[in-house]
Formats: sequence, C-alpha cells, structure tokens
Amino acid sequence: MEEKDIAVGLDIGTTKIVAMIGRQNEYGKVEILGIGKSKSLGVHRGVVNNITQTIQSIQQAVQEAEVDAGEKIEEVVVGIAGQHIRSLQHSDYITRANPDEVISERDIDILCNQVHKLVMLPGEEIIHVLPQEYKVDGQAEITEPIGMYGGRLEANFHVVVGQISSIRNIGRCVKSSGLELSGVTLEPLASANAVLSQEEKEAGVALIDIGGGTTDLAIFKDGIIRHTAVIPFGGNVITEDIKEGCSIIEKQAELLKVKFGSAWPGENKDNEIVSIPGLRGREPKEITLKNLSKIIHFRVVEIVEQVYLEIKNYGHEEQKKKLIGGIVITGGGAQLKHLKQLVEYITGMDTRIGYPNEHLAGDSDEETTSPMYATAVGLVLNSIDKRRKREEEEKEQRILEAEQPQAFVPEEGEGEMEAGDVEGNPEASPKEEERREPRGPRKNIFEKWFDNFKDFLDNAE
Repeated sequence: MEEKDIAVGLDIGTTKIVAMIGRQNEYGKVEILGIGKSKSLGVHRGVVNNITQTIQSIQQAVQEAEVDAGEKIEEVVVGIAGQHIRSLQHSDYITRANPDEVISERDIDILCNQVHKLVMLPGEEIIHVLPQEYKVDGQAEITEPIGMYGGRLEANFHVVVGQISSIRNIGRCVKSSGLELSGVTLEPLASANAVLSQEEKEAGVALIDIGGGTTDLAIFKDGIIRHTAVIPFGGNVITEDIKEGCSIIEKQAELLKVKFGSAWPGENKDNEIVSIPGLRGREPKEITLKNLSKIIHFRVVEIVEQVYLEIKNYGHEEQKKKLIGGIVITGGGAQLKHLKQLVEYITGMDTRIGYPNEHLAGDSDEETTSPMYATAVGLVLNSIDKRRKREEEEKEQRILEAEQPQAFVPEEGEGEMEAGDVEGNPEASPKEEERREPRGPRKNIFEKWFDNFKDFLDNAE
C-alpha cells in the first residue's frame, strides 16, 4: 500500500492523545488500520501548557499507531478545542459594482474576507467563517447564491474564534514531533462528522462531546452548523470531586468512576459498598456506591445544565429552530452509566449515545467504535476529504494547463517586435494577461488561513 492512501487524525486531548490511521475502502467506508494512544501530560482543558511533555506524548501515540498499522506517518490532521474557543453570530453585506453580472465565488470570497477583518479581543483570531444563509437584494433564505443576479449580497455567518497562541503551540508541538501538519479542524465538527447522520443534521441536533478537560457542543439545523461552544468542564472534574469527596488518590477515583460510577443515585442500594485498599499499611476504605453516585450526579447535572443553557441561547425553544433530532452524547464521558437518562430528564429532549460507526467499515472492532474515539475518527474522515479535494484540484489544474494555448513561436518572416509586444506591451489589456495565466482552483477562506498559519510555523525559529 502506498503511503498516500492512508489518512491520519491526531486528537490532542486533556487526558489522552490519540493517533489514528485509516483509509477508504472500495465501498466508500473507512477502515481503521491502527490506533496509538498515550497519556496526555502537557495539556490542560484542551490547551497546551507544557510543550516538551506534549511532544513526547504525541511521539509515543504516533509510534504506537505506526507499529499497529505497519505504516509510516508523515502528515496529520489535528483537532482544535479548548476553553479559549468561542463562537459568535455576525451579519455582513457587500454592494456589487455590476448587478447585471451573476454572483460568483469571488463575491462570496470578498464577503467572507470582510468578516475576517472584524476586530477581536487582543490575542484572538478568527479561525472559521461559516456562511449560513444568504440574502440577495432582500430575498432571504438562499443557501447557494452563485449564478444569481443581484446588487446587494448579504449573509449570516457563524464565526469561530480562538486564541492564536494556543493554536500555534499545538502546531509547534506537531512540527517538533517530526510530523507535517496537513490541516486543523474544530474538534466538535470532527466529532459531528463521525457520529451524526445527514438526516439528523437536517432535522436539527445538538452534539455533546464530553472529554476529559472540556465539553464541546455543536448544534446543526437544516444541514448547517448553527452554534458551537466549549464548556471548561469534563470528566476530570468528576474524578477530582470523587477524590476529594472520598479522600482517596486520583488513580483510585478514576477507577471507581469507570467501574462503579453512575449519574443516577436512585439506582444504587444503601448496602452496596466497595472497599478501597489503604495507603502503605493503612486500613482499607469503604465507600457506598450511593454516595459515589451522588458526587457524580451533582457534577454531571452542572455540566448538562450549562450545555442546555447554550442550547437555549441558540433558540431551541423557538418553533423554527427546534432540534427535532434531539441530543447525541459522545466522547469518553458518554460511557458513564445512566447519563442518557439524566440528560433526557434535565432537557426533556430525545437523547442517544453517539458511536463513531456512521462511516466505518462493518468489520471495525469494538474499541474503534467506542465514543471516546469519536473525535479521532472524525479527524481521519477530515483527512480523507482533504486528500480527495487535493486530488480533484490537481486533476482540474492539469486539465486547465492542457487547455492553455501553446507559447507563441514567431515564424520566419515575422518580426521579433510582435513577440515582444505580447510580453511587454503596456497597451495589452489585463483580461488578456489573465487569460495567459493558468488559473488554479479557488481556495476557501479556511484553507487560506491554514496556509498562512503553516507559513508562520515554517518561518518561526
């Protein structure tokens, strides 16, 4: 198998770093060839706070994945998350110089570029500008304005903003690990690709990705992303509560949560007790499962209520914005017992656990389809998409070059002056000049931003 057939996603999380290698089979489904994971030591709530430790963790995960798949990893798509990510809604418009010409991709680029000039807080930068609906001369609810006539082009945008230093730190870690960065993606969007169906995105759905350090939310309606948010609480806070509430060490608290934890205290009887070995010759501790569930319950309720507040801020209670598809929970935290029932009880919305098997081949093993790998699977899908687009662009470029007229060679008897005219004649119209230049496919706003970001990393000392 050639290296170019494989796609790699790198999920840099708060508790674990996952490197996942996959490829698309002949049926269009994704086969996972190898997974490597390591304990994430230098990341806090999705933000890198120790470059050296993060590089070591990335290298360990990548090495494990390479051994598992028998492939060499050269480039990766990385997810961006963390408490520094926020989103906002913005409307903007342009007045076109010539309303008698049809609206082109260039007009949409100009409009998106205008949004990129918005003034953000110090240290912040716009990383995604996602158009939602367009208006052409006051006519609303247009999803694709290209090819239409109009003087005023207006759009509503979902703008994702992040701290540029945090994003650059992730890029630096990837580069220093000896890997090529082929793309960056917002993690809630990657998870959504892995666990949501197109029907759910059309109907309206809220995806809740409960990770170790943060809980990510992505809301879709009519097939378009409408709202994103990052809540700075995750599974680690629950573990911390158990550690303090039961006076035990962190390792024991994590084990208790995973093995016996439940988000619904009513499920446990008072006489259900678990014994924890004491430290260095001390007496073992006895903890009732009811108390354990109560500790977990209070923290989970807090997280779910914050997420529900974001869903209400989006406008879920309005008839037009109603999320018919309900809620999908994924991420490592989705494995907590009775979480689905608690979310349904608090929000009153239909809920299911999201497994990343929407696009995976049928023979994928159980570990791969665990909710904790949703982001990694989404990043692999994103990497495959990027490769397919790149191949299509190269093909288009080759066709364009083939269609270009051959260079003009003057025949005998024709003066050199004419050949010189073509090259340097100030009278030559700009349109002619444009025609001579082979034109590549147009890049979207995010690709341009990513190219600038890569240039920054390459030039950084």
